[in-house]
Amino acid sequence: MEAMLTMDRLMPSMVANRRHLHRHPELSFQEKETSSWILSKLVELGCVDVRTGVGGHGVVVELKGSEPGPVIALRADMDALPIQEEKESEYRSTIPGVMHACGHDAHTASLLGIAAYYQSLQGGFKGTRRLLFQPAEELTPGGALPMIKDGALDGVDAIYGVHLWSPVPAGQVSIRGGAFMAGVDEFTIDIIGRGGHGGMPQDTADAIVAGSALVQALHTVVSRNVSPLDTAVLTIGSFQAGEASNIIAGHCRLKGTVRSFDLRVRDRVRSRIEELVRSICAGFGTEGRLNYREGYPPVINDAAEAERCRCAAVDLFGPEAVGESELITAGEDFAYYLERIPGCFLFVGAGNPELDAIYPHHHPRFDLDESSMHQSALLLIGCAERFVSHWSE
Repeated sequence: MEAMLTMDRLMPSMVANRRHLHRHPELSFQEKETSSWILSKLVELGCVDVRTGVGGHGVVVELKGSEPGPVIALRADMDALPIQEEKESEYRSTIPGVMHACGHDAHTASLLGIAAYYQSLQGGFKGTRRLLFQPAEELTPGGALPMIKDGALDGVDAIYGVHLWSPVPAGQVSIRGGAFMAGVDEFTIDIIGRGGHGGMPQDTADAIVAGSALVQALHTVVSRNVSPLDTAVLTIGSFQAGEASNIIAGHCRLKGTVRSFDLRVRDRVRSRIEELVRSICAGFGTEGRLNYREGYPPVINDAAEAERCRCAAVDLFGPEAVGESELITAGEDFAYYLERIPGCFLFVGAGNPELDAIYPHHHPRFDLDESSMHQSALLLIGCAERFVSHWSE
C-alpha cells in the first residue's frame, strides 16, 4: 500500500519525464544526452551512489537499505529507433527521423519513479536495489553485454525487467516461465556465378537460378529439420540480383532471419543453412558465401522467478489482471542477464484504443497508455520485495 500511494504521487513526474524523453530521442549507442539527463534526475532525487559510462552510455544507481539483504537489479532500456514519427501530440519527437517507437522512454521514466520511491524510504528497507539504465537494446550487439562487462551484475542475486507492451490491454500483466522471447539471428548469402548474355545461358552460371533454388530449399529447413514439437522461424526477406532483362546475373544476394527459442534448435538451423548453401550453390556451378550473425539469445525466464513475479502481480492487481504470455518471436538483450543470474522479464499491458494506443511496436504512430508506467513500477517493486521477504526466511 505504501508503494502504491507513493507511486500515485510520483505519476505526474513520471509522465513529465516520459514526455521529455519522447521529445528528445537518441539512437542506440548515441544516448549521450539521455544519459546526462538521467544523471541529473538522479542527483535531484539525492542519489549518491551513481555510476555513468557503464557499457557505453549506461547509468547504474545503487540504493542501499539500512538492513542487510540481497542485491536486486531492476533494468530499463533508453534508446530510440530510426523512425519518423507520424503521430501529432504535444510531446512529439523533435528529432527528425528518430522516435521512441517501442516504449523505452516510458521504461526509463518508470525506473526513475522507482528510484524516487526507494529514496523516499530513507534506507528503510533490506538489501540493495541496483537500477540499470541500459543503452542500445534495439541494435545488436546491444548494450547488455557491455554493461555486464563493466560490472552491472556483480554481486546481484536476481534481476527483473518489464516491457510495456501495446498488444496487451492496459491494466493486464503477461508472464511466462521458461522460454519467452526468441533468439534472433540474421544472415546474408552471396551467390557468385558467371554472368553473360541472356541468349547464351550455356556459357554462364546463373546466380538467380541458384538463388531461387536455395530460397525454396531454405524454407524446408524448419518443416523438415526441426521437430514439430519445437518452434523456429526462417524468413528470406530480401533477394537482390540482376539489372536487365537480357543479362544473366553473375551475382545474387539473399538476406534472412532465424528466430528460435532453444539454443539446440538454433544450432541445428544454422548447420542446415550452411549445408544447403554449400551444396545447392555448387550444384548450379556457383559459389555460396554465407555470413551468419548470431544476435540476442532467447529470453528464458527462471521458472521460480516467473512464479514469484506472477504471485507479486496477483497480490497487487488481482488474479483477473494476470495471464500467461504466448511465445514472442521478437528478441531482447535482457536474455544476456538471464543467462548469468536468476530473473524474469515480463510484459505490462500498454494498449488502449481510447487513447489511440493501438499501433504495434516500431510503428511510426506508436504510443502507449501512460498509466502502464504506474503498474510497471509497482510490479518491479513488488517482485523485488517478494524476493527479499523469501530471502530472509
